[in-house]
Amino acid sequence: MSSRQTNTTQTDLRTIAEAIREHDRYLVTTHENPDGDALGSLLAAKLTLEQLGKDVVIYLAGDTPLPREYQFMGLDELARATPADAHERVVLAVDCANERRLGPDPSLLERALLVIDIDHHHDNSRFGQLNHIEADASSTGEIMRDLIRELDVKLTPEIAEALYIAIVTDTGRFQYANTTSKALRVAAELVEAGADVHRVFQGIYENVAFAKLKLIAKALDHARVFEGGRVIVSHLEREDFDAVGAEEPYSEGIIDYLRAVEGAEIAALIREPPTQNGPTRRVSLRTTTEGIDVSQIARKSGGGGHQMAAGFSSEASVDEITEFIRREYLAQVDGVSNR
Repeated sequence: MSSRQTNTTQTDLRTIAEAIREHDRYLVTTHENPDGDALGSLLAAKLTLEQLGKDVVIYLAGDTPLPREYQFMGLDELARATPADAHERVVLAVDCANERRLGPDPSLLERALLVIDIDHHHDNSRFGQLNHIEADASSTGEIMRDLIRELDVKLTPEIAEALYIAIVTDTGRFQYANTTSKALRVAAELVEAGADVHRVFQGIYENVAFAKLKLIAKALDHARVFEGGRVIVSHLEREDFDAVGAEEPYSEGIIDYLRAVEGAEIAALIREPPTQNGPTRRVSLRTTTEGIDVSQIARKSGGGGHQMAAGFSSEASVDEITEFIRREYLAQVDGVSNR
């Protein structure tokens, strides 16, 4: 049992900035199977700490390759195994809702000098000694901009672009419901500071591997609708990845095709990773419907996320997971109608 003491209260950014100045060695990390917000916040944190003269290692658990669309970011120094000197460093975790998503090594947090948790997931478990969670922020990248200002660090073009990637991806190119006026103001500031909007757009949205297109076709072919079209579920088995020559990160973003179906209130993509390591299946959930909370469904299977975007892992079959999602969806709909 770890003797590490967590603190569930909110820590203001000024206090976190003071703590950051007091320490010299850092391990910056984020959740497994990272998205744009995770990677953008990770890179921005690294560049910021280095500008302060800190010794920084960036770490991501597991051996799954980064999604192809984020490889232009230049995260070549990313450690994939727990660094031997991790216990001598402060752990700064960004965009991670709970410690389970940091990977299977419990010693990472148990032995750290200090754990700082910065995130925007409303169900964050507050696993750090210092926790700053803003559930109404568009992204962790938006919070990181405020922290960088608190640290009085110069907003370089490199930092600005990393933060822009975090915000533009988590807001769905400024189209999702979490696109606030603040998010747009911060994005404009980042562009003024040197973020290259066209480079980011090309790197993320116009750099699609042909194998990914074929994987999308597989997912659409497997899609099924339930509850009169209100629930849409698809799956990708290991043989689907093998058939088109795709790695797991190629499935990133496919669920957005499902959630866009007319009349769908909840969309799910169940995928079996093409490697033998880790859980049997990973599930992504999305909704665009007010009153439906997919993070509530995910938490019942040990996962988490946002009200409109969440996920979990499972050893169950595709049919069992599908029935679980349908059952939980109907329970929420009944709960809303009975209020």
